[in-house]
Amino acid sequence: ICTPNNLHYPIAKAAMLAGKHVLCEKPLTNTLEEAKELVEIARKQNVANCTNHNLRYYPAVQQMRRMVEAGELGDILVVQGTYSQDWLLYETDWNWRILSSEGGALRCMGDIGSHWMDMVQHVTGLRITSLCADLQTFLKTRKKPKSAVLQAFESKTAKVDEREEVAVDTDDYGAVLLRLGERARGAFTVSQMSAGCKNRLQMEIFGTKGGVIWNQESPDQLWIGRRDTPNGLLVKDPALMLPEARTYADLPGGHSEGYDDAHKMVYRRFYRTVADRSAPVEYPTFADGLRGMYLLTKVLESARKGAWVATDEI
Repeated sequence: ICTPNNLHYPIAKAAMLAGKHVLCEKPLTNTLEEAKELVEIARKQNVANCTNHNLRYYPAVQQMRRMVEAGELGDILVVQGTYSQDWLLYETDWNWRILSSEGGALRCMGDIGSHWMDMVQHVTGLRITSLCADLQTFLKTRKKPKSAVLQAFESKTAKVDEREEVAVDTDDYGAVLLRLGERARGAFTVSQMSAGCKNRLQMEIFGTKGGVIWNQESPDQLWIGRRDTPNGLLVKDPALMLPEARTYADLPGGHSEGYDDAHKMVYRRFYRTVADRSAPVEYPTFADGLRGMYLLTKVLESARKGAWVATDEI
Protein backbone atom coordinates (compact mmCIF):
# COMPACT_ATOMS: atom_id res chain seq x y z
CA ILE A 1 0.00 0.00 0.00
CA CYS A 2 1.59 3.24 -1.17
CA THR A 3 -1.12 5.89 -1.09
CA PRO A 4 -1.83 9.14 0.75
CA ASN A 5 -1.65 8.33 4.45
CA ASN A 6 -5.38 8.66 5.13
CA LEU A 7 -6.04 5.68 2.83
CA HIS A 8 -3.61 3.27 4.53
CA TYR A 9 -6.08 2.23 7.23
CA PRO A 10 -9.18 1.43 5.13
CA ILE A 11 -7.21 -0.38 2.42
CA ALA A 12 -5.10 -2.41 4.87
CA LYS A 13 -8.16 -3.30 6.93
CA ALA A 14 -10.17 -4.46 3.93
CA ALA A 15 -7.26 -6.47 2.54
CA MET A 16 -6.53 -8.28 5.81
CA LEU A 17 -10.20 -9.05 6.43
CA ALA A 18 -10.13 -10.65 2.97
CA GLY A 19 -7.21 -12.81 4.11
CA LYS A 20 -4.50 -10.91 2.22
CA HIS A 21 -0.96 -10.30 3.43
CA VAL A 22 -0.18 -6.57 3.58
CA LEU A 23 2.92 -4.42 3.23
CA CYS A 24 2.09 -0.78 3.97
CA GLU A 25 4.04 2.46 3.71
CA LYS A 26 4.76 4.48 6.83
CA PRO A 27 3.36 6.14 8.80
CA LEU A 28 1.07 3.15 9.18
CA THR A 29 -2.07 5.24 9.75
CA ASN A 30 -3.20 8.78 10.50
CA THR A 31 -4.28 8.01 14.08
CA LEU A 32 -3.10 5.86 16.95
CA GLU A 33 -6.46 4.10 17.27
CA GLU A 34 -6.38 3.08 13.61
CA ALA A 35 -2.89 1.62 14.06
CA LYS A 36 -4.00 -0.36 17.12
CA GLU A 37 -6.91 -1.80 15.17
CA LEU A 38 -4.71 -2.88 12.25
CA VAL A 39 -2.33 -4.69 14.61
CA GLU A 40 -5.25 -6.56 16.17
CA ILE A 41 -6.78 -7.47 12.80
CA ALA A 42 -3.42 -8.78 11.57
CA ARG A 43 -3.15 -10.95 14.68
CA LYS A 44 -6.66 -12.37 14.35
CA GLN A 45 -6.37 -12.98 10.60
CA ASN A 46 -2.86 -14.45 10.95
CA VAL A 47 -1.58 -12.59 7.90
CA ALA A 48 1.94 -11.40 7.19
CA ASN A 49 2.14 -7.66 7.85
CA CYS A 50 4.93 -5.17 7.25
CA THR A 51 5.42 -1.44 7.80
CA ASN A 52 7.85 -0.28 5.14
CA HIS A 53 10.67 1.24 7.18
CA ASN A 54 13.04 0.40 4.36
CA LEU A 55 15.80 2.76 5.49
CA ARG A 56 16.84 0.23 8.12
CA TYR A 57 18.20 -1.97 5.39
CA TYR A 58 21.08 -0.11 3.83
CA PRO A 59 24.19 -2.28 4.25
CA ALA A 60 25.96 0.44 6.27
CA VAL A 61 22.98 0.81 8.61
CA GLN A 62 22.99 -2.92 9.29
CA GLN A 63 26.75 -2.73 9.85
CA MET A 64 26.16 -0.02 12.48
CA ARG A 65 23.57 -2.18 14.18
CA ARG A 66 25.84 -5.22 14.29
CA MET A 67 28.73 -3.13 15.62
CA VAL A 68 26.49 -1.97 18.48
CA GLU A 69 25.37 -5.55 19.16
CA ALA A 70 28.97 -6.76 19.18
CA GLY A 71 29.91 -4.13 21.74
CA GLU A 72 32.37 -2.40 19.41
CA LEU A 73 31.04 1.03 20.41
CA GLY A 74 30.69 0.23 24.10
CA ASP A 75 27.70 1.52 26.04
CA ILE A 76 25.73 3.98 23.90
CA LEU A 77 25.80 7.50 25.31
CA VAL A 78 24.84 9.95 22.55
CA VAL A 79 22.68 9.74 19.42
CA GLN A 80 22.14 12.71 17.16
CA GLY A 81 21.34 13.60 13.60
CA THR A 82 18.98 15.11 11.10
CA TYR A 83 16.72 14.35 8.17
CA SER A 84 16.78 17.46 6.00
CA GLN A 85 15.22 18.12 2.58
CA ASP A 86 14.43 21.24 0.54
CA TRP A 87 11.59 20.17 -1.73
CA LEU A 88 8.96 22.24 0.13
CA LEU A 89 11.07 25.39 0.58
CA TYR A 90 8.99 27.73 -1.61
CA GLU A 91 5.39 28.81 -1.11
CA THR A 92 4.63 27.43 -4.59
CA ASP A 93 5.86 23.95 -3.62
CA TRP A 94 2.87 21.66 -3.15
CA ASN A 95 2.03 18.04 -2.38
CA TRP A 96 -0.88 16.18 -0.78
CA ARG A 97 1.22 15.70 2.37
CA ILE A 98 0.72 19.39 3.19
CA LEU A 99 -2.97 18.76 3.90
CA SER A 100 -3.53 17.28 7.37
CA SER A 101 -6.74 15.71 6.05
CA GLU A 102 -4.65 13.49 3.78
CA GLY A 103 -1.20 13.27 5.35
CA GLY A 104 -2.10 13.53 9.03
CA ALA A 105 -1.42 16.13 11.71
CA LEU A 106 2.36 15.78 11.31
CA ARG A 107 3.81 16.24 7.84
CA CYS A 108 7.58 16.68 8.06
CA MET A 109 7.88 14.74 11.31
CA GLY A 110 5.48 12.05 10.10
CA ASP A 111 7.04 11.66 6.68
CA ILE A 112 10.74 11.65 7.56
CA GLY A 113 11.00 11.97 11.35
CA SER A 114 9.25 8.62 11.62
CA HIS A 115 12.14 7.08 9.67
CA TRP A 116 14.78 8.62 11.94
CA MET A 117 13.11 7.48 15.17
CA ASP A 118 12.60 3.97 13.82
CA MET A 119 16.21 3.73 12.68
CA VAL A 120 17.79 4.96 15.90
CA GLN A 121 15.88 2.38 17.94
CA HIS A 122 16.62 -0.37 15.42
CA VAL A 123 20.35 0.38 15.29
CA THR A 124 20.97 0.96 19.01
CA GLY A 125 18.49 -1.59 20.37
CA LEU A 126 17.33 1.13 22.78
CA ARG A 127 13.77 2.37 23.14
CA ILE A 128 12.95 6.06 23.23
CA THR A 129 11.62 6.45 26.78
CA SER A 130 10.78 10.17 26.74
CA LEU A 131 11.06 13.16 24.44
CA CYS A 132 10.65 16.91 24.19
CA ALA A 133 9.65 18.36 20.82
CA ASP A 134 9.40 21.69 19.05
CA LEU A 135 7.52 22.01 15.76
CA GLN A 136 7.33 24.94 13.38
CA THR A 137 5.27 25.85 10.32
CA PHE A 138 7.26 28.57 8.56
CA LEU A 139 4.82 29.02 5.68
CA LYS A 140 1.35 29.60 7.11
CA THR A 141 -0.11 29.61 3.60
CA ARG A 142 0.96 28.02 0.32
CA LYS A 143 -0.07 28.45 -3.31
CA LYS A 144 -1.79 25.24 -4.34
CA PRO A 145 -2.21 24.36 -8.05
CA LYS A 146 -5.88 24.60 -8.98
CA SER A 147 -5.86 21.53 -11.17
CA ALA A 148 -2.49 19.78 -11.38
CA VAL A 149 -1.75 16.89 -8.99
CA LEU A 150 1.93 17.02 -8.01
CA GLN A 151 3.88 14.02 -6.79
CA ALA A 152 6.66 14.23 -4.20
CA PHE A 153 9.55 16.46 -5.38
CA GLU A 154 7.70 17.24 -8.64
CA SER A 155 6.87 20.83 -7.69
CA LYS A 156 10.50 21.83 -8.30
CA THR A 157 10.11 21.25 -12.05
CA ALA A 158 6.36 21.34 -12.75
CA LYS A 159 4.91 24.31 -14.65
CA VAL A 160 1.60 25.42 -13.11
CA ASP A 161 -0.36 28.42 -14.36
CA GLU A 162 -3.23 28.81 -11.88
CA ARG A 163 -2.94 28.62 -8.11
CA GLU A 164 -5.00 29.32 -5.01
CA GLU A 165 -3.80 30.32 -1.55
CA VAL A 166 -4.39 27.61 1.06
CA ALA A 167 -3.84 27.73 4.84
CA VAL A 168 -1.23 25.26 6.14
CA ASP A 169 -1.55 23.46 9.49
CA THR A 170 1.28 20.91 9.19
CA ASP A 171 4.93 21.20 10.21
CA ASP A 172 7.81 22.34 8.00
CA TYR A 173 10.41 21.66 10.71
CA GLY A 174 10.83 19.78 13.96
CA ALA A 175 13.44 19.32 16.68
CA VAL A 176 13.30 16.59 19.31
CA LEU A 177 15.34 15.89 22.44
CA LEU A 178 15.45 12.21 23.38
CA ARG A 179 16.12 9.91 26.29
CA LEU A 180 16.82 6.31 25.31
CA GLY A 181 17.11 3.33 27.61
CA GLU A 182 18.55 4.05 31.03
CA ARG A 183 21.51 6.20 30.05
CA ALA A 184 21.62 7.45 26.46
CA ARG A 185 20.61 10.94 25.39
CA GLY A 186 20.06 12.39 21.95
CA ALA A 187 18.58 14.97 19.63
CA PHE A 188 17.53 15.20 16.01
CA THR A 189 15.97 17.69 13.60
CA VAL A 190 13.79 17.26 10.54
CA SER A 191 13.19 19.84 7.84
CA GLN A 192 11.66 20.10 4.39
CA MET A 193 12.93 23.67 3.98
CA SER A 194 16.73 23.27 4.17
CA ALA A 195 18.08 24.67 0.90
CA GLY A 196 20.52 22.34 -0.81
CA CYS A 197 19.69 19.28 1.28
CA LYS A 198 17.97 16.88 -1.08
CA ASN A 199 17.63 13.85 1.18
CA ARG A 200 20.16 14.36 3.96
CA LEU A 201 19.45 11.67 6.51
CA GLN A 202 22.34 11.57 8.96
CA MET A 203 22.68 9.43 12.06
CA GLU A 204 25.50 9.72 14.59
CA ILE A 205 25.93 7.19 17.40
CA PHE A 206 28.60 7.49 20.07
CA GLY A 207 29.47 5.08 22.87
CA THR A 208 32.12 4.58 25.51
CA LYS A 209 34.47 2.88 23.02
CA GLY A 210 33.76 4.55 19.69
CA GLY A 211 31.31 6.16 17.32
CA VAL A 212 29.79 5.84 13.86
CA ILE A 213 28.32 8.38 11.44
CA TRP A 214 26.24 7.54 8.36
CA ASN A 215 24.67 9.85 5.76
CA GLN A 216 22.12 8.57 3.25
CA GLU A 217 23.49 10.86 0.52
CA SER A 218 26.73 8.81 0.69
CA PRO A 219 25.09 5.47 1.47
CA ASP A 220 28.10 3.20 0.96
CA GLN A 221 30.30 5.07 3.44
CA LEU A 222 30.40 4.54 7.19
CA TRP A 223 32.63 6.78 9.32
CA ILE A 224 34.07 5.02 12.35
CA GLY A 225 35.56 7.12 15.12
CA ARG A 226 37.96 6.23 17.92
CA ARG A 227 39.61 8.35 20.58
CA ASP A 228 43.08 6.82 20.71
CA THR A 229 43.54 5.41 17.20
CA PRO A 230 43.00 6.93 13.74
CA ASN A 231 39.43 7.27 12.56
CA GLY A 232 38.35 5.08 9.66
CA LEU A 233 36.00 5.06 6.69
CA LEU A 234 34.41 1.73 5.79
CA VAL A 235 33.28 1.75 2.16
CA LYS A 236 30.68 -0.96 1.62
CA ASP A 237 32.28 -4.31 0.89
CA PRO A 238 30.66 -7.53 2.14
CA ALA A 239 34.11 -9.03 2.70
CA LEU A 240 34.88 -6.28 5.23
CA MET A 241 31.53 -6.23 7.01
CA LEU A 242 30.46 -8.16 10.08
CA PRO A 243 28.94 -11.55 9.09
CA GLU A 244 25.44 -10.63 10.30
CA ALA A 245 25.44 -7.50 8.11
CA ARG A 246 26.72 -9.13 4.92
CA THR A 247 23.34 -10.58 3.97
CA TYR A 248 22.11 -7.02 3.41
CA ALA A 249 24.65 -6.42 0.63
CA ASP A 250 24.02 -8.25 -2.64
CA LEU A 251 26.87 -6.73 -4.63
CA PRO A 252 30.64 -6.90 -4.13
CA GLY A 253 32.75 -3.98 -3.03
CA GLY A 254 32.93 -1.09 -5.50
CA HIS A 255 29.32 -1.63 -6.62
CA SER A 256 26.97 0.89 -5.01
CA GLU A 257 23.73 -0.14 -3.32
CA GLY A 258 21.18 2.52 -2.50
CA TYR A 259 17.56 3.46 -1.89
CA ASP A 260 15.95 0.91 -4.22
CA ASP A 261 18.13 -1.85 -2.79
CA ALA A 262 16.94 -1.03 0.73
CA HIS A 263 13.36 -1.54 -0.50
CA LYS A 264 14.38 -4.83 -2.07
CA MET A 265 15.75 -6.09 1.24
CA VAL A 266 12.40 -5.46 2.94
CA TYR A 267 10.36 -7.06 0.15
CA ARG A 268 12.61 -10.12 -0.02
CA ARG A 269 12.15 -10.85 3.67
CA PHE A 270 8.43 -10.11 3.56
CA TYR A 271 7.84 -12.39 0.55
CA ARG A 272 9.77 -15.13 2.33
CA THR A 273 7.22 -15.18 5.16
CA VAL A 274 4.34 -15.00 2.68
CA ALA A 275 5.69 -18.12 0.98
CA ASP A 276 6.55 -19.84 4.26
CA ARG A 277 4.52 -18.71 7.28
CA SER A 278 7.01 -20.43 9.59
CA ALA A 279 9.93 -18.33 8.31
CA PRO A 280 11.45 -15.82 10.77
CA VAL A 281 10.08 -12.28 10.67
CA GLU A 282 13.07 -10.12 9.76
CA TYR A 283 11.27 -6.89 8.85
CA PRO A 284 9.27 -4.19 10.65
CA THR A 285 5.71 -5.34 11.30
CA PHE A 286 2.50 -3.43 11.99
CA ALA A 287 3.55 -3.52 15.65
CA ASP A 288 6.55 -1.41 14.67
CA GLY A 289 4.20 0.85 12.74
CA LEU A 290 2.04 1.19 15.85
CA ARG A 291 5.10 2.10 17.90
CA GLY A 292 6.00 4.72 15.29
CA MET A 293 2.50 6.17 15.31
CA TYR A 294 2.61 6.30 19.11
CA LEU A 295 5.89 8.22 19.05
CA LEU A 296 4.47 10.70 16.53
CA THR A 297 1.45 11.22 18.78
CA LYS A 298 3.82 11.95 21.66
CA VAL A 299 5.87 14.38 19.56
CA LEU A 300 2.69 16.33 18.82
CA GLU A 301 1.63 16.22 22.48
CA SER A 302 5.04 17.44 23.64
CA ALA A 303 5.14 20.29 21.12
CA ARG A 304 1.69 21.48 22.16
CA LYS A 305 2.52 21.29 25.87
CA GLY A 306 6.06 22.61 25.53
CA ALA A 307 7.21 19.87 27.90
CA TRP A 308 8.83 16.45 28.18
CA VAL A 309 6.49 13.48 27.78
CA ALA A 310 7.01 9.79 28.56
CA THR A 311 6.95 7.36 25.64
CA ASP A 312 6.99 3.99 27.38
CA GLU A 313 3.33 2.92 27.14
CA ILE A 314 3.53 1.10 23.77
